[in-house]
Amino acid sequence: MENQTDILLLEGLKVTHQSTVPAFILLLLIYVFIMVSNLGLVLLIATERSLHQPMYLLFCNMSVNDAFGASTIIPRLLSDALLPSTERFIPYIDCAAQAFCAHLHASMCHTVLMIMAFDRYVAICNPLRYAAIMTNRMVAVLSAWAWTVSLLLVSILVGLSVRLTRCRWVIFNPFCDNASLFKLSCESVLINNIYGLGYTIVLLGSSLGSIALTYLRIAAVCLSGRNATLNGRALQTCATHLAVYVIMLVSGSVVIILHRFPLLSDQRKLASIMFHVVPPALNAIIYGLQIKVVRQKIFIMFSSKTMTVKC
Repeated sequence: MENQTDILLLEGLKVTHQSTVPAFILLLLIYVFIMVSNLGLVLLIATERSLHQPMYLLFCNMSVNDAFGASTIIPRLLSDALLPSTERFIPYIDCAAQAFCAHLHASMCHTVLMIMAFDRYVAICNPLRYAAIMTNRMVAVLSAWAWTVSLLLVSILVGLSVRLTRCRWVIFNPFCDNASLFKLSCESVLINNIYGLGYTIVLLGSSLGSIALTYLRIAAVCLSGRNATLNGRALQTCATHLAVYVIMLVSGSVVIILHRFPLLSDQRKLASIMFHVVPPALNAIIYGLQIKVVRQKIFIMFSSKTMTVKC
């Protein structure tokens, strides 16, 4: 190699030789399921005019981000799994791009769920004005805001790491992330740590705070209401959204917590992979099968295909 710092060695998927093939097959099946379920949900919503409503358009945002996040991490893990650990090379520019996409996906998880919480708040707490407030234009504006804020925050985060000179060339992680980038440098990374901490506080604080306030307000409205049927529907849709948020929050928090325990580095690496695998795999199931309209559309679609095959 002419310049070792331009070509990095990536640790990749850390499994025993006997577990390589089973791990590869399992991860491949999970990736196929993530892509088919999430993109299938997007296609279903796009082709069914009755589903062209704000709530379902927001589901598309979530599904696109899940497919994007899984595609950022899993294909590279699969290709590296078939190579010896000493031959898992990655160009620095590709590593930086993967780190950028990984953090963009994580940020979008928070911003999109914040918008979805606002949508549920308007639908339950101000139902008479819901159609006037949550127009398709408003959904487009909010979605653009979510992507713009995430792009800005992550661009600064990764940009602060890319500016550093590099004196190391080994990434001790299954995939490239921001921490992996600035750990390649022998310079002071104080600014990176300060901004990274601020970035985490702002992202987690804003999402936790907004969703907590939103659900407290929704709970107050439901408790004061006397219509048990409407309250039941409201709680069902909120429970779906809350389940997705909790899954994302727990899987992401485990990675952050394990960073504080160096002896648990292998567990942290596994948790970081799970963050990009578990939520994308579960979100489409939760939204696709728990929401009646989408479930009916899927059932009709598969029923028509079955009848066609029989004929």
